[in-house]
Amino acid sequence: MLSDKAKQMFARLKLEIPAVAVQYLPVKPQAVEHCDKTLAFCQYVKEAQDTGKTFYISKENDACYGKVALGMVPKPPVTACGQAGLDFGVYKSLSGCRKLYQQLPVLVPGAINYVVFAPVASCDFDPDLIVLFADIPQADIVMRATSYLSGDLWESKSTPVVSCSWMYAYPLISGKVNHITTGFYHGIKRRDIFKAGLRMISIPFNKIDEVVTALDEMDWTTIAFRTDEQSKAELQRRMDHWQEMAVEMGCSCDLS
Repeated sequence: MLSDKAKQMFARLKLEIPAVAVQYLPVKPQAVEHCDKTLAFCQYVKEAQDTGKTFYISKENDACYGKVALGMVPKPPVTACGQAGLDFGVYKSLSGCRKLYQQLPVLVPGAINYVVFAPVASCDFDPDLIVLFADIPQADIVMRATSYLSGDLWESKSTPVVSCSWMYAYPLISGKVNHITTGFYHGIKRRDIFKAGLRMISIPFNKIDEVVTALDEMDWTTIAFRTDEQSKAELQRRMDHWQEMAVEMGCSCDLS
């Protein structure tokens, strides 16, 4: 179950729209409400944010390609051949769009049949993903937390269409946090689900505890950006130490 510490740390970010926990299941969940709407997969994240409810969906609820990314259904040949991307004007040729489908990250076919969504604040299960939408100052904190302990590199992988594969499947396949900017991606933009310019960050299960620990331990405003005199003096002390190290190591240090 998602820890109280995790809920506290994500609440501390004061996100404009709530972070959402997502769980993938092979069999129908018990004691969870079934959402009877038919929406695009990404719209169910917004549904959880707007209603504050925990609910589940099946492939029958998904009116777009989240169900493809999760391996619930095969890649549809008409779109996988590149026709939709060509007709939308996103790609110049069938070949260009077809390349996307040849490389699209997809979870093991048939392994996932139900998806549970819940606001992080009320999540009572172990999420496969935590998905959040942050402005730049908030995203700076979250992304630093993804590498503060591990030193992991930041990367952003996506495609102009079927961005759901990169945000809801790729993090689980790769074990890496992925992040994109709203306003760039065809389905999200077309449906006007989230305002442009937010950083959408998807944190897979294996990174959640690490990110929470980092948020709890690290300075959210690093010392170089603090303006109080004590911090300025401490930063200068540390920088002076670099020069002492450089002398001992027989090199120079030009950082300032």
